[in-house]
Amino acid sequence: MKCFEAHEKYKKQCKKIQCRYWINCSTSMNCTLLASKTGPMTLQEIGDIFGVTRMRICQLEKRILQKMENIISGRID
Repeated sequence: MKCFEAHEKYKKQCKKIQCRYWINCSTSMNCTLLASKTGPMTLQEIGDIFGVTRMRICQLEKRILQKMENIISGRID
């Protein structure tokens, strides 16, 4: 069983701050992997999880989509 599965099963907050998936968000047991399992979210909800604004999430989304487009079309940055 992976750690995030155990946190979800036993409803225990992750305290392993050095983990690359750790976030300060008690509603998702402090785990980005568990946060991503909740399904579609608004930009505001994602921003709340990571402690940034809705606008910053929008900026990141646009940047990621552009990178994906470049990869698909063969224009890798």
